[in-house]
Amino acid sequence: MKEKNLFESGHNACAGCGPAIAMRHILEAAGKNTIITIATGCMEVVSTPYPLTSWRVPCIHSAFENAGATASGIDAALKSLDKRKDVNVIAIAGDGGTADIGLQALSGAIERGNKFLFICYDNAAYQNTGNQRSGLTPKYGDTTTSPYGSKIHGKQESKKSLPFIIAAHGGYVATANVAYIEDFENKIKKALSKEGVSYIQIFTPCIPGWKIPENLTVEISRLAVQTRACLLYEIENGVINLNIPVEKPKMIKDYLRLQGRFKHLNEKEIKDISNLANSEYDRIKKLSDEKIKIF
Repeated sequence: MKEKNLFESGHNACAGCGPAIAMRHILEAAGKNTIITIATGCMEVVSTPYPLTSWRVPCIHSAFENAGATASGIDAALKSLDKRKDVNVIAIAGDGGTADIGLQALSGAIERGNKFLFICYDNAAYQNTGNQRSGLTPKYGDTTTSPYGSKIHGKQESKKSLPFIIAAHGGYVATANVAYIEDFENKIKKALSKEGVSYIQIFTPCIPGWKIPENLTVEISRLAVQTRACLLYEIENGVINLNIPVEKPKMIKDYLRLQGRFKHLNEKEIKDISNLANSEYDRIKKLSDEKIKIF
């Protein structure tokens, strides 16, 4: 760890905040020659309360839905000044501002051939506005708009396969996790070296939204990988590479039981989540082993 961070302490994030850990390591990897554009969301709110900021690089606040469009404008401005090769441009948004209301601007930027890295900090709901469900909320997750009751136990839909949606556009796509920092930072550096728009989706637990103790962020993040609830892979030129194989997964109930958002689950639902995780792992492992070009 560096003595001086480009994402400083003193922000208003919760103790143990997964996204705040991610912000620090994004800039550890990217370095000072970086411009950030960040959509409305938890990380924008906690890090830029006027007139203060935790960002020690230029940072532009964009609306909830247009981080991709703002990054496109920064890219165009740098090109007009003939300084594009000297600066990293990174757009950051939560899962709501990426998978849902921000997807159109991101898709358009990829299609146009802009050059920047788009990072989704995936805390699995619209946490800044009160823990409403998003397209990346996992099945059976309890949120204020997918509450559990006697008839329905949390969200009924599976998590959107956003990395594959983005990979279908072309370019470099990866998943990362705040418990696997070396893998995380290496992917940031690799993404920034690519032409076009690169995309990284980072697993980032939310303390109040997931109803977890503030000292278990990294343990829960690591368990997510060890139980196959979170898979770490890259998609490059349409070919997937599973970075961390998990041949003997831990029981997924060990991951779920630490989180209040899953406290309502019955054995059938836990088994369903386990089957979904193992099925997705087997699919990606097969694609990785056989080097099948999927797009």
